[in-house]
Amino acid sequence: MALENAAPRVYGKVQERVTLDNDFDDDVIDPFDSREIFDLVRHINDPEHPLTLEELNVVRLDQILVDDAQNYVRVQFTPTIPHCSMASLIGLCLRVRLLRALPPRFKVDVEIFPGTHATEASINKQLADKERVAAALENPNLKTVVNECLQLDDKYLD
Repeated sequence: MALENAAPRVYGKVQERVTLDNDFDDDVIDPFDSREIFDLVRHINDPEHPLTLEELNVVRLDQILVDDAQNYVRVQFTPTIPHCSMASLIGLCLRVRLLRALPPRFKVDVEIFPGTHATEASINKQLADKERVAAALENPNLKTVVNECLQLDDKYLD
């Protein structure tokens, strides 16, 4: 199978977050912020390349909105090419990672950054439909692919 984007541009990574002692203190109430959400999604593996979504600039810190007080998270992503057939799968991976990692109080929106994909409206509609997302995850083959994309390399597990 030929790759749609055989030679994607690879970007630099954002510096790892410096952790403080109180970051691990369960008694400290710490609101969710954009950086925390970015850290949850930055290491997701691209389904087509041996690179992360961060390395391909698919997810960026400035395309994440968090309103902890209103229990809302929005992640916009930018496919590497305007006709990327993997955009739905990437969006599904993002949604699954956030739904698994965040408390259930959060409403999570995952969408394509405006103007970056030929069928963004259709894909955004799919990603916003909870029943379609649930049905997609009932497909064993698709669930396997999503789980493979969500696996972290050992280098990120400190």
